Order: sequence, then C-alpha cells, then structure tokens
Amino acid sequence: MSDVLDRFLRYVKVWTTSEEGVEDRYPSTERQKDLLRMLVDELKEMGVEDARMDEYGYVTATVPSNIDGERKVPTLGLIAHVDTSPEVSGKDVKPQVWENYDGKDIVLPGDPSVIIEVSENPHLLDNKGGTIITSDGTTLLGADDKAGVAEIMSAVRALMEDDSIPHGRIRIGFTPDEEVGAGTKYFDVEKFGADIAYTIDGGMIGEVEDETFNAMTATFTVKGINVHPGYAKGKMVNALRIASQVVNMIPETISPEMTEGAVGYLHPHHFNGGVAEAVVKVLIRDFTMEGMGEKVNILENIAELQRTRYPRADIDLDIKESYRNMKFKLDEEPRALEYAMEAVRRAGIEPVRKMIRGGTDGAMLSYRGLPTPNLFAGGMNFHSKREYVPLRSMEKARETILELVKLFAEG
Repeated sequence: MSDVLDRFLRYVKVWTTSEEGVEDRYPSTERQKDLLRMLVDELKEMGVEDARMDEYGYVTATVPSNIDGERKVPTLGLIAHVDTSPEVSGKDVKPQVWENYDGKDIVLPGDPSVIIEVSENPHLLDNKGGTIITSDGTTLLGADDKAGVAEIMSAVRALMEDDSIPHGRIRIGFTPDEEVGAGTKYFDVEKFGADIAYTIDGGMIGEVEDETFNAMTATFTVKGINVHPGYAKGKMVNALRIASQVVNMIPETISPEMTEGAVGYLHPHHFNGGVAEAVVKVLIRDFTMEGMGEKVNILENIAELQRTRYPRADIDLDIKESYRNMKFKLDEEPRALEYAMEAVRRAGIEPVRKMIRGGTDGAMLSYRGLPTPNLFAGGMNFHSKREYVPLRSMEKARETILELVKLFAEG
C-alpha cells in the first residue's frame, strides 16, 4: 500500500467533526485533538524534532533546510485542516477502497441507496482502472481535508528520508475548526514564520486556486408586537411575517442555486424566531467589491421598504465582513501562483487556475501578511456521503508538494 493511502485510511477513521456556533471553547470539539496529537507523534517519529500542539490545538513543525546557508531560500508553509464538516456525520467512517475501478456507478455498501453516479461525476472515468476511495455510504469520507493532511505528511516523510531532494526551511501547520469558519482564529502568522504558504485543501487534480469570494453576513433582526391573536386587530405586529417577506424580496436570480462561475449571490441561510422577534441571516458573496456594494444596496433597500410598510416594527440590518478575495493580496506576491502552476506542470499535470466559490483559510492568512493560495488535494463531492477521492489525485498532490519545495530551493 502506498504511504499516502495508508495514512489517509488511518486518518479518516478518527472522528474529528467540528461544531457550529461554539463560542466558549476552541477548538469547537475536543475530539479534533485526537488526530492532532497523532500527527505530532508521527512527525516526531520521522525525526521532526520541534513538532508540537499548542493550547488551541494548532500543530506546527519544521523541516530544516538542506540548502547551503549562504543562499537565502524563502520559508515555505504547508497547511491543512483536520476537522470535517458538521453537515454530515464523520463518526465511525468506514473507508472503502475500490481497486481496478470499472468505470461504472459506485453503489456504497453501507447504504445501497447512496450511489456515486458516473452521469453526475464524469471525473470518475478519468480514473478507470485506478483506485477510488469512498465511505460506506453512512458517513462522509473526510477527504476534505484529511487527503491534504495525508499528502503533506507523506511528503514530509520523503523529505526527511531523502536528503537528495533540495529544499529550504519548511513549516508545517495542521489546524482545527476550518469547516466552521474558525480555522485561523488563533493562528499566529508571525510565529509560524513562513514567507509563502499553501493550503492543501482543494478539489480536482491539477487545480490551483488563487481567488475567493469576498464575504459578508447580513443579519435582519425584526422586533414586532405580540398580543393574543384573538384580540390582535390593530395591535399585533408580526415579526415572523415581516421577516418572511424580507426573504421573498431577495431576487431569486442572484441566489446560489441560480448562479455559477464568477457571479456572486445573496443567500438567506438562517431563519428563526416568532411573532415578537425574528432573525434572518443572509450570506453576501461576490468576487469584486463593486458587486458586494450592489448586493449590500439591495438588502438596505429591502430593509428601508419594510420600515416604511411597518412603522411600528423595529427592523435592524447589521452587516459584518467575514473575509476578502485573497487575489487582491496574492497579486502582490506573484511567486505564490507562479511556483504553484509550475509545480503542477512538473508533476505531469496541466494546471487549472480556478476561482473558489467560497472561502479558505488562505484568504484569512493572506490578509494577515502570509500569501496563501490553495492547491488540490483530490477529493470530490465534499460534505456528502457521496464524497470520494482517487488515489492518483492524492499521489499527484504529494508529488506537486515535492516539486514545489524544489522550486523554492531553486529560487
């Protein structure tokens, strides 16, 4: 069994699901530290002496440079997250290894109603005759991002065992809570000490992602007046009704289900409350700040219209920025993208430069001064029981990492 596959199969069996809405502890689930501690032990076994886990669960380690000290080589960072999405169970994952894949639909044995259909996943056919890894259909697989973790760990092993691979100083980082938007909450960029980093957290083989959405979250809070419905005429102000109208007034043409590519969206994703108070949360996403401004204006106009219609209600609209398009920062450090594209080529793959219709830890890190594009890890159908990863994709991701460290050594 290949080293990267062996590691991946072990890692996905460790339950590391993170949890939404946890404010009183970090990481959100203690179980994530089970894998993080395992990684520290494995790094030390490889001879990486400074591997450690800090108070927040971040694992960091250093592969020392083997380049002549007189020549300055940038410090490269390699980052992946250990948690899996809370949208689908990640407990008791039973990975299935499909060798000599026959090119047909894959019926998952734990739940035969869960089928990975070729018609919906044509990329499967690129791996006919190869090896595909799935869950058994009762859980997600966890390739997001344990494929990235396994690929980094396997590359580190190669670097520690083979001194003929030229490389500068390499910093390794494994993080918790990425899936709940808090992967870099306590990440110390200055202490990490990399000049350029890469998150190994992308999808299809060959993809290099250097552009994310800009992201804001809008919260409508509607306060109404609740009285007995039998005596409500002229008295009641139903916050639930007003909030429902807010959702209906958001144009469907700019919803996630109606957009793709470089087109942004408004996405009402949370609704709760009652007559006295109701809350609607709306995700605002666009690749340009001009597009963000247009979408903010739409929401502000909706709020003002509802205030006019319902003067006795208290309607508040609060908009908070989550992150910005990392391209704005990556353009300031062109080596980050150039080296990534060339590393993919040297691994024998045609690179695919891609926008991410979402965000990554790389966006946060880039704005903290650490340019961090995102490289493919190979997994597909993230956050789903139909998640899968081709072994070839993981092997090529590992190879890309090794080519990347050589490129940095070459300068």
